[in-house]
Amino acid sequence: MSATFLTRCTLVLATAALGACSSVGVGIGIPVGPVTIGVGASNHGVNLGVGTSVGPVGVGVGVDQGGRVSAGAGVGASTEIGNSGVRAGVGVGTGTVIHDPNKK
Repeated sequence: MSATFLTRCTLVLATAALGACSSVGVGIGIPVGPVTIGVGASNHGVNLGVGTSVGPVGVGVGVDQGGRVSAGAGVGASTEIGNSGVRAGVGVGTGTVIHDPNKK
């Protein structure tokens, strides 16, 4: 895994955290060409997202089970654990709801 992969995972986490200013979530992202498709779960529910990154900065959009569409940005960094090819890292992100089908 590369630092870009972790950044994309961080992006998925940021996307999962969208919909509220404070949220805790986990997620996984699979790189598909220049974008990452991911699924995240937070204390606000489950999200499906897509995003991309350049270096440690990522952006993306996601939709939750309530149909709310969110956009967000995140930044992250990682390091390899020994010579295992496994990486561990941290990241932060922020986002906002850009469409809520329940608001009139």
